[in-house]
Amino acid sequence: MGEIDANQQMTGRFAPSPTGRMHLGNVFCALLSWLSAKSQSGEWRLRIEDLDPQRSRRDYALQLQEDLQWLGLPWDGEVVWQSERSDIYEHYLQLLKDAGLTYPCFCTRADIMATQAPHESDGRIVYAGTCREKYKNSSPLGEVGRGLPPAAIRLIVPDEVISFQDGHYGEQHVNLAEHCGDYILRRKDGAWAYQLAVVVDDALMGVTEVVRGRDLLLSTPQQIHLHRILASLSSPPKEGRGVSLGFPEPCFCHHPLLVNEKGQRLCKRDLSMDLGVLREKHVSPEEIIGRLAHLAGIIPEPIPALPQDLLPLFTWQKIPQQDIMVKWS
Repeated sequence: MGEIDANQQMTGRFAPSPTGRMHLGNVFCALLSWLSAKSQSGEWRLRIEDLDPQRSRRDYALQLQEDLQWLGLPWDGEVVWQSERSDIYEHYLQLLKDAGLTYPCFCTRADIMATQAPHESDGRIVYAGTCREKYKNSSPLGEVGRGLPPAAIRLIVPDEVISFQDGHYGEQHVNLAEHCGDYILRRKDGAWAYQLAVVVDDALMGVTEVVRGRDLLLSTPQQIHLHRILASLSSPPKEGRGVSLGFPEPCFCHHPLLVNEKGQRLCKRDLSMDLGVLREKHVSPEEIIGRLAHLAGIIPEPIPALPQDLLPLFTWQKIPQQDIMVKWS
């Protein structure tokens, strides 16, 4: 990780949960990303990734913000809402379309499951580019006009290895064609896909470090690839229109996941570790922060602590690489 000055920005990744309350897995990510940013004199930015209109509610996101304040994890600057940035994403998608790097995809989930073999290592389905040669030079609206259903928009990925240095897990090498295939930038229902939105926002927000769970480790080469494409396609604004931030690649740092006794990643099913439940039991924010800091290896005992008290003790070298089992009784 390079040096970070006070004008640079970092972000963690924790979208609003379907219940509107954070669970300890969310808090763990928030704490580590906050500590990483502040230990380098950086800003910690909050972005609400509310791209899915069927799952995202403003009151849930506002509850998340209240939880962060209660935990003693304040963010810097204004909150960025992805649901309000559709015109920006449309601009950069059009650049990709104009460059001939996208195509409409009419495959359903059932089509893909029926024709693709799962990736042997973890069961993921790798899209084989079924619609690539059929529709690479077609307009999605034109295809709909000919009686075809709405289409998703996919990005053509090369058969090449993307290498990067993860801030916690070290050197990584991923072949995009083998590990993900051509991936979606906009869904059939018009909702923006995660990959396009976060790459554009990271660049325009000046994010220099992204901290998130290791379950998103394979998203990183896709985002690095897209960063590089958009950097080559984007031109500085006209004179007098502002300063171009370009598309610099942020550093990525992934952390182990908190898991329950069954080895499953914490989520809304683990009610005993839901922040709303813990607050109802009068568990203090200092107790939560101290327990998580202990699990992360930052402090030797699970004693109550404030986030700012952990700053002199924080290093990524202390954080384990294996997932961490947690039980709150």
